[in-house]
Amino acid sequence: MYPQFLHRFGLQRFAPALAALLVSACSLGAYAQEASVSAGAEHARPHRERHGLIVIAHRGASGYRPEHTLEAYRLAIRQGADFIEPDLVATRDGVLIARHENEISGTTDVAERPEFAERRTTKVVDGVPVTGWFTEDFTLAEIRTLRARERIPEVRPRNARYDGRYQVPTFAEVVRLAKRESRPGRIIGVYPETKHPTYFAHEGRRLDGEPIGISLGAKLVETLVAEGFTDPKRVYIQSFEVENLLQLKTRIMPAAGVELPLVQLYSDFEAATPYDMAYNAAQGTEPTAVYGDLAALVEGGIGADTRYGALATQPVLEWMQAHYASGIGPWKNDLVLREPLDPPVDVDGDGRALLASRNTGHVHPMLGHALAAGLKVHPYTLRAEEPFLTQAPNGVPQSVVGEAVQWYALGVDGFFIDQPDLGVAAREIFLDLADPL
Repeated sequence: MYPQFLHRFGLQRFAPALAALLVSACSLGAYAQEASVSAGAEHARPHRERHGLIVIAHRGASGYRPEHTLEAYRLAIRQGADFIEPDLVATRDGVLIARHENEISGTTDVAERPEFAERRTTKVVDGVPVTGWFTEDFTLAEIRTLRARERIPEVRPRNARYDGRYQVPTFAEVVRLAKRESRPGRIIGVYPETKHPTYFAHEGRRLDGEPIGISLGAKLVETLVAEGFTDPKRVYIQSFEVENLLQLKTRIMPAAGVELPLVQLYSDFEAATPYDMAYNAAQGTEPTAVYGDLAALVEGGIGADTRYGALATQPVLEWMQAHYASGIGPWKNDLVLREPLDPPVDVDGDGRALLASRNTGHVHPMLGHALAAGLKVHPYTLRAEEPFLTQAPNGVPQSVVGEAVQWYALGVDGFFIDQPDLGVAAREIFLDLADPL
C-alpha cells in the first residue's frame, strides 16, 4: 500500500524521508526503545549531498537518556547526529567534565551522599546566588563516585529510569568517543561550551575560599591537542561570553598552534547580559581594553546593562565575523518570535494543555544580518515535548520535525536538538522537498 501510494502521487523520491519520519515518530511514541531509536539513521541516505546541513545533539540524545552521559552521546551518534555537545565545567583538580552547570545536585545523586553533605553551600555564580554542590569543590576521583540522573524528570519521566546507571564523563572521554565512533564517510564532531568562564577564571572560589583561577578555554584547547582532535571541520567552540572567545582567538589557540571555529551564543535579547561585560564593568575595566573597537559599535556602549539584543545588529555581527566568530548560536525564540497562547492547548491528548505559545511569523533581522556576514547560524534548542512546542502562525500545532524543517528553510545550516533522530528525519524531509528534480 505504501509504495503504491507514493507511485500514484509521484512521491517516490520522498520515500527515504518519509521512512525516516515514520521511524522517528515511532521512536518518540515508544519513547526511544533501543530498536527504534537507532533505526532512524539507517533511513538517511549516507552518501547524499547534505549541503553542509548539520544536526547537533544537544547534550547528547538528552530527550532519551540523562544528558551529558556517554550513553546519551553514543545514542545520539547512532541516531545520526553530526556533532555531540558537551557543556564543560572544571573539577577541583582542574579536569574538564561534562555537566550542564557547576552546581550538580540536579544532574547527579550528590544530595543523597552523606559523605558529601557538608559541602553543600551557597555561591554567587554570574551574579546569581545558587545553593548546592559545586564541581570545583570535588576532585575527579570524587566525581567518579557520583551517578548521573535526569535533570527534568517532570518533563521526561521515562529518562528517570536510567538514574544511577551512568558516570559523569570527562571532556577527554567525550572526544575519545567521537574518535571511536567515526569512520570513513561518517565523521563525528564535538561542539563544547565553556560554562561560566569568568566565574572559573576570576570570580569563583572553592569551598575553602581559595580562588579557582582556571581558564576553561585553555583547558579545552589543551585537551583537544592532547587527544589529537584539532581538525577545524570536527570542532566548534561556543560560549555565552565574549571575552573568553576573544582570548581563544587571539591568545590561547595561537599559542597551541591550532585554529578552530568559534561560536558566539546569545541568551534572551531583552533580559540577559553577557556576564563578562557585567563583571568587567563592575571592576571598572575600560571596555576598549577588553573588547577593542567593538565597544564603539554597540549602541549605548559596553557596560553592566548591555543586553544581548545590542549585539544582534549588523555592525556588531560583521565585527564579530571579522575578529573572532565563525558562527552564532541564538535562542530560537529570539529569532522566530512567539507570543503567549491563552488558553494553552493539549496537542498530545494526555489531558494536560502545555502548548502555550504561537509563532508570530516575525523573523528577527539578526538572521539576515548574520547570514549576509557569512556567519553560521545554529539556533538552540529544539525539543519534542509539548511544553517546548508552538503553533504555526495559522494556528496549526507544530511538531519538532516541522519546526526543524522550518529552520532549514529559513537558511540556518544547523540547530541544537534533544532528539537527534527527529533532526535527521527533518533534514531528509527538507532536502527532499527542496530538490527541484
